[in-house]
Amino acid sequence: MAKLLPLQSFSLQETEDGYRLLVSAIGGESLYVSITPDQMDDIIDSLENAMGGEEGGEGEDDEY
Repeated sequence: MAKLLPLQSFSLQETEDGYRLLVSAIGGESLYVSITPDQMDDIIDSLENAMGGEEGGEGEDDEY
């Protein structure tokens, strides 16, 4: 398994085909990866799930 390094920085740029992500780790090298729009949707969904889901999403009724 690869060694786990702490995140130093990241940047995301939109391209003609999707996105380009640059990730840099403290004490490690930088890595560029290309991401399709579908993969970006999956990343966003994963982050929302990790943070406890969407707030104020569809199907939620506020009752007072």
